[in-house]
Amino acid sequence: MRNALDFTPYRRSMVGFDRLFDVLEHNARATATDSNYPPYDIEKSGDDSYRITIAVAGFTRDEIEVTAHQNLLTVAARKAEPAQGSETPRYVHRGIANRAFERRFQLADYVRVDAAYVADGLLTIDLVREVPEAVKPRKIVLGATTAEAMPQLKAA
Repeated sequence: MRNALDFTPYRRSMVGFDRLFDVLEHNARATATDSNYPPYDIEKSGDDSYRITIAVAGFTRDEIEVTAHQNLLTVAARKAEPAQGSETPRYVHRGIANRAFERRFQLADYVRVDAAYVADGLLTIDLVREVPEAVKPRKIVLGATTAEAMPQLKAA
């Protein structure tokens, strides 16, 4: 089945946006079977700072793994196996979902994890964007024209 979105015309005329188009095409291919578990929020907490909050009720700090790669943040959780000889709980009703999960977030360039913590059943990950001085926009000072720089050319 072909995607409804075709970015081919844009790929031909825009240089350096390959990663953006790959992400857009990947998201367009996402199917209805993609899980919305666990629920999460993303908020912009400042000009260059963001916060991701994920509901992780039922998981302990030791069962959650947060991994930051270049441009990719992965959050995974897996319930620990019950210890040998421990009594297995006999639930009458079990409504707290504690199935294993892995959620991935694409990060923009120069975004890094500043902090991550668990409190009250919520995993909070603070992100900050730090653009290096070398890649920040800079003003270019215009120099003199060739005629101004070389007086002998003026006389000609």
